[in-house]
Amino acid sequence: MTSKKIRTIEDMGEFGLIDHLTTSFSLRQDSTHTGVGDDAAVIDHGSYLQVLSTDLLLEGVHFDLVYTPLKHLGYKAVVANLSDVYAMNAAPRQLTVSMGISGKFSVEALEDFYEGVKLACERFNVDMVG
Repeated sequence: MTSKKIRTIEDMGEFGLIDHLTTSFSLRQDSTHTGVGDDAAVIDHGSYLQVLSTDLLLEGVHFDLVYTPLKHLGYKAVVANLSDVYAMNAAPRQLTVSMGISGKFSVEALEDFYEGVKLACERFNVDMVG
């Protein structure tokens, strides 16, 4: 009996893992211009192309709250996503914010986070729409 080698995510790397998990997916919609694998997806609406991006920042991986003020983290969360849109040679216009938070955060702490989001939106002329 042969044993199957277990691969770790670290062994594959981010882009190797994405390729491995999504290579069997095919694009079915004519409006899908660019799918998985780049910085962002591109959707063809006929008269214009729309670039879609999503990102997730994880505590302990992308930031440490011991050293990162929440206002700075809110700003970083926005620009990390805008950079993917810029990498596709597109101009960001809107963004949505998704968060997973524990009960350890106060409303005031989240206000600080959103102040950073607001500053980045103002700086890069982007509307927060959700």
